[in-house]
Amino acid sequence: MSDYWRALSIVKKYEGFNERAYCDPETGGEPFTIGYGTQFYPDETPVKQGHRCTKEKAIEYLINEIREISNEIEKLDLPIDFAMKEALASFVHSVGWKPFLYSSIIDSAERRDWLAVVEEINSWIYDRNNNVIAPLINRRQEEALLFLSNVDCAWTSQELLLKAFRDYSAAPHEVRAIRNLQQQINPYVLADFHNQFYLKGPKDWEMSTEDLDKIFSVGLTE
Repeated sequence: MSDYWRALSIVKKYEGFNERAYCDPETGGEPFTIGYGTQFYPDETPVKQGHRCTKEKAIEYLINEIREISNEIEKLDLPIDFAMKEALASFVHSVGWKPFLYSSIIDSAERRDWLAVVEEINSWIYDRNNNVIAPLINRRQEEALLFLSNVDCAWTSQELLLKAFRDYSAAPHEVRAIRNLQQQINPYVLADFHNQFYLKGPKDWEMSTEDLDKIFSVGLTE
């Protein structure tokens, strides 16, 4: 399983290590999670409240999970390379096997529509109340970039700000959200955005979506 080191690395990075089992944040109970996102032990018994594990055991559990996921991905016989299999292994570990099967990823991969695959991967960033889960934005981006690492395919990450601009209606909660965002952005980045957004000249309106996406990406990474 050392071949799947990139998938293991993504899972470890975003799940983090937890010595004690913790409850599902949405249910307040089951399923319980331990280690690096483990909910079931290798013998398929579920993690229970009060369970504990060492970091070594957690890695052992994770390797076993990625092995099982990768074996199931292999059975699908999709026309994908190894980097793509690693990306999907990390994604499946995050969302679960059934949601993966019911997503559009398999059909898109069979058509070799790689952009459709990564767009679907990047859509899985919401909780049950349709609120964005912040850590999932970067995780999905890493999984998408890994999936496309050996493919010559132009792709941009989640355009949350562009979507917000398109949907803007000046509702009080929207205004509050924009003001909160402004307070958190580096002032130099904010000034650069303002100057580029209000470009002087007869073709201001021709500023491309790609240009705006670059500006927003800088603002969010500062």
